[in-house]
Amino acid sequence: MLKSAGVDQVFLSEVIAGLSNAPKALSPKWFYDQRGSQLFEQITQQPEYYPTRTEIELLASISAELGDQLSDREALIEYGSGSSRKTRLLLRALPQLQQYLPMDVSAEFLRGAADGLSKQFPKLHVRPVVGDFNSTVKLPATVQSMTRLGFFPGSTIGNLPPSAACSFLRLRREELGRGGKLLIGVDLRKPVEVLLAAYDDSAGVTAAFNRNLLLRINRELGGDFDPDRFDHQARWNDDHGRIEMHLVSRGLQRVRIDNHCFEFADGESIHSENSHKYRLGEFKLLARVSGWEVVSQWTDPQQWFAIFLLG
Repeated sequence: MLKSAGVDQVFLSEVIAGLSNAPKALSPKWFYDQRGSQLFEQITQQPEYYPTRTEIELLASISAELGDQLSDREALIEYGSGSSRKTRLLLRALPQLQQYLPMDVSAEFLRGAADGLSKQFPKLHVRPVVGDFNSTVKLPATVQSMTRLGFFPGSTIGNLPPSAACSFLRLRREELGRGGKLLIGVDLRKPVEVLLAAYDDSAGVTAAFNRNLLLRINRELGGDFDPDRFDHQARWNDDHGRIEMHLVSRGLQRVRIDNHCFEFADGESIHSENSHKYRLGEFKLLARVSGWEVVSQWTDPQQWFAIFLLG
């Protein structure tokens, strides 16, 4: 398993920097320790959370087309591979694939998912990569000589601000090489009440997922957050076209992490995630300025979600 070095130190430095900002913020990439990954899987099963089931249904409906359009691909690189349900659909559609490189920041969850896929697809060489998809990973020489397909499902592109999304797409353009293609899921604009419910489910799973980030900081970085003193809140920011997740302080409090002290006012929030929702034309423009062209696009009947094949 390929692994990036110094993740704990990077985690610490990013947390200290984020909580030192005004307003305070943390990167959503740190949600996904083993518990966070498990909670996210539970989120995808909540009735209010439409993105996962909509994308899976859409992938299943276009699998034959994908098989035809991508029959020359030899290697699949998946960015942010925490779950394997969508991956299985794609692997079944592309039986000619020789290598699969799933990339994720959660080593334990990634290893479990990779082991399951290796058993189900014994002829496929599965090579997990522990790392951050916002940076370039040097691919093995055997993969560099293959025709490559990148896979970025789940509308994870929406967690990045547009400038960072552009940087991500440019990195993938370089990494996937001449003739490389990228299959990407994109969540679309829809009624605000649907969006707010999806990010604040009635069972409280998303709230637990958000607070788990504080528990991870306590466990791995020696913090002393009391998660019960922070309320989960989902907000729609119409100016930026995004859902925001916040952890809102319940009263005045002080938190210590690695000899750093952070004061929280009553009602002060930690901005923990953005999820941008695109219009079709907006994403096409983003892809184009990032060096890609749209080869194909598909949407569900309600036009809530889109899958783009870029080349």
